[in-house]
Amino acid sequence: MSYNTLRYETADCILTLTLNRPEHLNAFTVEMGHELIEAFNRASNDDDVRAIVVTGQGKAFCAGMDLSVDGNVFGLNEALTPTMEDMDKRMDDPEIVAGVRDLGGRVTLAIYDCNKPVIAAINGAAVGIGATMTCAMDIRLAAEHARIGFVFNKIGITPEACSSWFLPRIVGISQALEWVYSADVLKAEQALAGKFLKAVVPVDQLLEEAYSIARRIAQHSPVAIALTRQMMYRNAAQPHPIEAHKVDSLAIFYTSLNSGKEGVQSFLEKRPANFTQRTSTDMPPFYPWWE
Repeated sequence: MSYNTLRYETADCILTLTLNRPEHLNAFTVEMGHELIEAFNRASNDDDVRAIVVTGQGKAFCAGMDLSVDGNVFGLNEALTPTMEDMDKRMDDPEIVAGVRDLGGRVTLAIYDCNKPVIAAINGAAVGIGATMTCAMDIRLAAEHARIGFVFNKIGITPEACSSWFLPRIVGISQALEWVYSADVLKAEQALAGKFLKAVVPVDQLLEEAYSIARRIAQHSPVAIALTRQMMYRNAAQPHPIEAHKVDSLAIFYTSLNSGKEGVQSFLEKRPANFTQRTSTDMPPFYPWWE
């Protein structure tokens, strides 16, 4: 599939997903949202992809929602009066999907459901949805000149893209509240100090740093990595560790039958492992356990 707002490029089992509206600072549009959902769903079962690096073309990562479009800039149907009952019972109704559900949230849910680890290489401004979409990514790196802003209250709206779930888990509730209340645009070093970023590097080293991490991930079993990613996110939100124990037990059981055998044998033989299982065909029968 070709994209109008993205580039989807795979090499050495690493997908580089590039936001590609540089003349608009990669501002987010409804079309970009739909293309991101499709791209993450595609990558999830693309056996040529073992890790994903997301970056922006040009000098920005994503300058937030494109506010220059006509009508409701978020693409919502103002003729509707949705209720929480609608959200509980009609989430997948086309009218609710298209006219009510936050598109940024649908993007981050696609990232959350993805089988592949996702690394953000924030090469410049990441504001609004440009910041919150990275909350659903596993590791965030930024260029020295990057700026990150959760600016929603400044323009009279609320945080979106499920960031009220992700951001406090990353930086803690107090830091998350300060950032969204103030709507300040943070320097990269401030975001690093707040533990939102793993590292801040010169822009000319940013992608190589991201690829270095991605390569270390890509050498491992894709099935074990996919299970691990979902176990970490979903088990961490459970009220009691017994729920993690149930999933952990099944995950260990099934991985021990295949990739675990190869992993142990390669360790004993002092050679690189050759993991042949695929996420498209070889996930264990209990996966996805949350459905």
